[in-house]
Amino acid sequence: MEIKKGIAVSPGISIAKSLIIDSEDYRIPRRSIHPSQRVAEVQRIRNAFKDAIGELTRLEAAQDPSEGGKIKDIFAVHLRFLHDRSMRKKMTDLVHSELVTAAYAASSVLREIAQHLSKSQDAYISERAADIRDIERRLLKQLLGKRREAVEHLTEEVVIVARELSPTETAGFDRQFVKGIASDAGGRTSHAAIVARSLAIPAVVALEDLTAYVNGGDTIIVDGNRGIVIVNPDGETLRQYEQYSKEFVELEHRLDAMRQEPAITRDGTKITLLGNIEFPDEADVVLQKGGEGIGLYRTEFLYLNTETEPTEQDHYNAYAQTVRGLAGKPIVIRTVDLGADKHTQSKRFVREPNPFLGLRSIRFCLQNLTMFKTQLRAILRVSVLGNVRIMFPLITNLHELMQAKMILRDVMEDLDEESVPYNRDLPVGIMIETPSAALTAYSLAMDCDFFSIGTNDLTQYTLAVDRGNELVSMLYSSADPAVLRLIRTVTQDAHKAQIPLSICGEMASEPECVMLLLGMGVRTLSLSSPMIPEIKQIVRSVRLQDCNKVARKVLSMNSERQISAYLRNAATKILPEAF
Repeated sequence: MEIKKGIAVSPGISIAKSLIIDSEDYRIPRRSIHPSQRVAEVQRIRNAFKDAIGELTRLEAAQDPSEGGKIKDIFAVHLRFLHDRSMRKKMTDLVHSELVTAAYAASSVLREIAQHLSKSQDAYISERAADIRDIERRLLKQLLGKRREAVEHLTEEVVIVARELSPTETAGFDRQFVKGIASDAGGRTSHAAIVARSLAIPAVVALEDLTAYVNGGDTIIVDGNRGIVIVNPDGETLRQYEQYSKEFVELEHRLDAMRQEPAITRDGTKITLLGNIEFPDEADVVLQKGGEGIGLYRTEFLYLNTETEPTEQDHYNAYAQTVRGLAGKPIVIRTVDLGADKHTQSKRFVREPNPFLGLRSIRFCLQNLTMFKTQLRAILRVSVLGNVRIMFPLITNLHELMQAKMILRDVMEDLDEESVPYNRDLPVGIMIETPSAALTAYSLAMDCDFFSIGTNDLTQYTLAVDRGNELVSMLYSSADPAVLRLIRTVTQDAHKAQIPLSICGEMASEPECVMLLLGMGVRTLSLSSPMIPEIKQIVRSVRLQDCNKVARKVLSMNSERQISAYLRNAATKILPEAF
């Protein structure tokens, strides 16, 4: 029996035989062609693009509409790449100028793009390299005439084991037979992980070397709740997990039945549960899961994986679709969190020695005013369509907040001159993501309408731990006493200033943290939509006075390990099936 620990990206438990999927990593040697062959090779590239677009379009159309729009958004990104004439031109130019084969030209251009992305220190950007590699494999499959049959003709239940999976590969899995996913590489924000969650397939990624321990046909347990994969479990372990699986299914059914129930504690305190989204269609999923609105709308998707800067109308269309779908429920639109290693076009590849401490987020926007104003105009225009709020990310001091608000006022004046309607009382908030912002929260509260604590970056900056670096990932924990004391400080300052506060980082999605956050005074949680029913169940199962006791106890502790164990034990008593 071999037990491997990774990152849980899609909840649930699966037990089945392993099916190992090779990486289909084509190695294309550089082969020269005769000048007379150039026209034929260029035509082969065009045909490959055409066939790949047709194949991807058919795969997209085959998706179940009830699974939400997230998968279709991913397909749309791939299709935009395949429709991109500039990328195709780079390949055909390579054929003409260097007299190489169509396959070599396609592989060379796409691997160069993937290499740039994979070197990024930002986990979200580096994981986009998998999308480029997926496009490369799709084109090369057309050019080389190779086909994969292993997953297309399954007749028994399997757990897919792979070095890395692309989103379109994952979307093509038949849920009748594919019961779990385990991969060496990947992360929480990878598109393959997003697709796995949308398909409700339990998945664990970042297992490093799992493929070295697994043979085809081995019995595999995928624990998508704890981030554990067990290879060839012994009899006792197998029986335990069969019972866990049964309990998890029963829990899911119970949670489904109470999605529309209010999130109220046993002693009558109302807690607001909102959803975090990246794509417009995800708003429907939040409502289906019982969410009361959108607490964090990440807008970077408009910029990433595209060769053109989004226009004001591109922004407006995406936001308007989301706002209209919410039918008056609140939505917090965060301005783009971009940086030197998280951008579009040629700026995407500009390197900084330490991008997390460099020109990113609101700093980047303040130095790229045309881009910033384009987004602000769209948000203001859409503010008349519903309950819209705007939020600035990574504010570290009062000066940055005042600059951002000044630019917002400038845009308002421009719209006034053009007689364009907008909500003049649009609430303006900020994300608290750095110790400097947390320690000056009361001053910042005097000039904004609400706070949202981004626990992911707050933890990273407080502990000086790059959460995307596997060498130090074990040091990253939002349960660290330093992080918790900063959260308490911000919460107290928000209450003093009488402005609303929410938690919108991953901490809000962690069942073991709910009692602590409520006990520290948090009354609004914004979380990933699949977790809304489970968090709601915990809220409805606790009393606020018990949460207060948990918070007092935790804030007296000085060890992250001690705090984590205490919180898990307390949450297990409330909802044992989730643990």
